[in-house]
Amino acid sequence: MVYNRIKNVLRAFRFAGRYNHAEEFSSGNVNNTYHLYYDLTDGSTTEYVLQQINTYAFKNPEEVMCNIVRVTEYLRSTMEAAGESTDNRVLTCIPTLKGEYMHRDGEGNYWRAYCYIHDAIAYDRVERPEHFYEAGRAFGEFQRILSDFPVSELYDTIPYFHDTRRRFYAFVAAIANDKAGRAGGLEAEIDFFFDRRKMMSEIVKRIDTGEIPLRVTHNDTKINNIMIDEHTGRAVCVIDLDTVMAGSALYDYGDAIRYGACTAAEDEPDVTKIGLDLELFREFTAGFLSEVGDLLTEEELACLPLSIKVMTCELAMRFLTDYLDGDLYFKVNSPDHNLIRAHAQMRLLEDIEEKYESICRITQGLIAARH
Repeated sequence: MVYNRIKNVLRAFRFAGRYNHAEEFSSGNVNNTYHLYYDLTDGSTTEYVLQQINTYAFKNPEEVMCNIVRVTEYLRSTMEAAGESTDNRVLTCIPTLKGEYMHRDGEGNYWRAYCYIHDAIAYDRVERPEHFYEAGRAFGEFQRILSDFPVSELYDTIPYFHDTRRRFYAFVAAIANDKAGRAGGLEAEIDFFFDRRKMMSEIVKRIDTGEIPLRVTHNDTKINNIMIDEHTGRAVCVIDLDTVMAGSALYDYGDAIRYGACTAAEDEPDVTKIGLDLELFREFTAGFLSEVGDLLTEEELACLPLSIKVMTCELAMRFLTDYLDGDLYFKVNSPDHNLIRAHAQMRLLEDIEEKYESICRITQGLIAARH
């Protein structure tokens, strides 16, 4: 029963009203998440989101919450200063009875809570093309509003998160260590990533030389991290800010395309169903550029197509690394789940490579149309 798992944690937070019931969200690869319902004295109901932070993924949960509080406060104050309403637009953290934004239970688990975003839906897949345009616009707006935020003040919640060179070294180590005894028979998969090692390092290399600037980035730009208003179809709030830290705008853009413009689920076992939908790619790119087209540098704009390849390859390699390590990072529902995910992303990358000229041509057209 859900309540028995969380009842002691609920008492730690300043929730209004009386507890009614809770439901566990099934989506999400990392944290355990619960939807809470509380009854108010006037007969209405208010809702919250409760999350247990995965401390394998996030070694320093205090730093995670510090980043989230800083960024949400900055978003809220900037919007208010511009005369914009922040209702449902920015995550609101619920304090504990001690006035903190995180609770550590008796077993050493870390928890945090937010106000629930009402009348909005987080879609696991793109159901309408205009939703993906809105996702692009929302992630672009997120970067635009935070463009003056002092990025050096943010903690690296997962150090070197998108450092593909380090990811590659971790992959090589996973092959050598073979902790779960799974490396046998994976020669083709291993060669796949060795063949693309140079391509994967291109963005990191440009960051090192200063050609690409560091910005405040979300770093997990799946469409289900955007709340879409169920009445207007407009994006209202960016959620899941665990990985907000310094990074490249290209990471956010490329990962969003990788996830949202794919013709199948991230763990689709039938790779013949997997490819890149060019129309969805166009929608997101148009929405993203509508907010940051004048903010991004020429080098960043030129590297937008490259970022789709880099981010797809990186995640495919991360899935295979986790499979080799024994499924320590991503939640799995079968022993082969991470291998299935890796194969799906590998096939998507192959399709992106086949369509790369079209991707470049469409991107250049959308950039030119803004000038």
